[in-house]
Amino acid sequence: MLSHDQITAVTRLRHDLHKAPELSGQEANTARLIASFLRSTRPDKILSGIGGHGVAVVYQGKAPGPTILFRAELDALPITEASALPYRSERESVAHLCGHDGHMASLAGLGLLLGDTGLARGRVILLFQPAEETGQGARAVLADPQFAGLRPDYAFAYHNMPGLPLGALAVAPGPASCASVGLRLRYLGREAHASSPEAGVSPAPALAALMADLARYAAPCRMDAGFRLATICHLNMGIPAFGIAPGRAEVFVTLRALSDTALERFTADVEAQAKACAGGLEVQISHHDQFSASINHPDAVAYITRAGQMLGLREADFDLPMRASEDFGAFSQSAATALFFLGSGEGLPDLHDPYFDFPDALIPTACSVFQSVLMQITSDADCYNRV
Repeated sequence: MLSHDQITAVTRLRHDLHKAPELSGQEANTARLIASFLRSTRPDKILSGIGGHGVAVVYQGKAPGPTILFRAELDALPITEASALPYRSERESVAHLCGHDGHMASLAGLGLLLGDTGLARGRVILLFQPAEETGQGARAVLADPQFAGLRPDYAFAYHNMPGLPLGALAVAPGPASCASVGLRLRYLGREAHASSPEAGVSPAPALAALMADLARYAAPCRMDAGFRLATICHLNMGIPAFGIAPGRAEVFVTLRALSDTALERFTADVEAQAKACAGGLEVQISHHDQFSASINHPDAVAYITRAGQMLGLREADFDLPMRASEDFGAFSQSAATALFFLGSGEGLPDLHDPYFDFPDALIPTACSVFQSVLMQITSDADCYNRV
C-alpha cells in the first residue's frame, strides 16, 4: 500500500502529466518524465522508444517465475480543456480528458512499491504504451524487437469509468471491449453544371443508398455474438456552390463487433455494399484506427476479482463488454490478459468531456489492485500451468 509521501509524489506526477499532454505518437516528453520518475526505484532496466515513445520499466525477481505486465497509456486527446484547474493543460487543443494521466500515476505508484520491497519471484514490466487513442500503439510495441524478450505470461490494465461509484470494480471473463475499425470510403465521379447534372457522374445516389444500408446497424442492439454497430462520423459531398453538381463524396464510418473475426466479416460486408452502391463511380476504401477486441482470460480475471475482494472494493453495476474499444486488446492474443474498470465517481463529466478530470483519490486504489494481483501470482506455484 502506498504511503502518504508516495501518494503525494504520484499525485504531483499526475498533475505534471496533466499540464503537459501530448498527442498519440508525439509522447516524447511524457516518456522522459515517466522514466525520470521511476529511475529512483532502481529497476533492472528501463527501455525507451518501444513502439514509438513507449517505455518499459523492468524489475527482475530473485527467483524464476512468470513475467507479469501492467500497462498504462502515454497519450492525450486533441480536445481543448475547459476546466480552470490549477494544473489544467498548458497546451491548446490537447488535454488528458480520458484519464491516461491517472493510469500512468497508478502504474508509477506500483513502481514505487517495487522499489521499496523488491521482487521475490518472476519479472514485472511496467509498460507505458504510446498511441492508444489511435489503436496503433499496442501493435507497434508488440512488433518492436526490443519487446521480443519481454513477452508476458500475464498482462493487466485498467480504465477509469465516470458514472460508477469511486473505486467500484468491474471485471468479467470474455470480451471486455469491442473490436473496431474506421473506414474511409471515397466515391469519385465527375462534376457537371448544376443545370445539366446528367452530364456528370454524381455520388449522391450511391451515398443515399449506402446511408440507408448502414442505418440497419446504427441503432443500439444487444451485446451478443451478432452485435454490429456502424457509426457515421463524417460526410462530405461536392463543394458549397449552387452551380456545380457534385462529383466526389467521402464517408467516415466506425464499425464495431465483439471479436476480431466478427469485425472482419462486418467490414467485408460493408465494403461489398459500398461497392454495390457505386454504379459508375470509382470507390476507394482505406482502414484507420484499428482496435482488437480485449478478451479477458478467466484466470487473469480471477486474480483481479480476488484483489477486489481482499481490498473490500464494491462490485460495480456495469455492463460488460463495453462498446468502446481499447488498444490493450492486442495483448490478448499472446498473454492471459484482464482489462478491468474502476469507478471514478458518480455525477462527473464523462470521458472525453472538456471538463473531465481524473480523480486523484483513485490512484491508491488502482495501485493496491495491481499490488495484490502481483502478490497473488508470484506466490502461486501453479501460475505457469494456467496460461
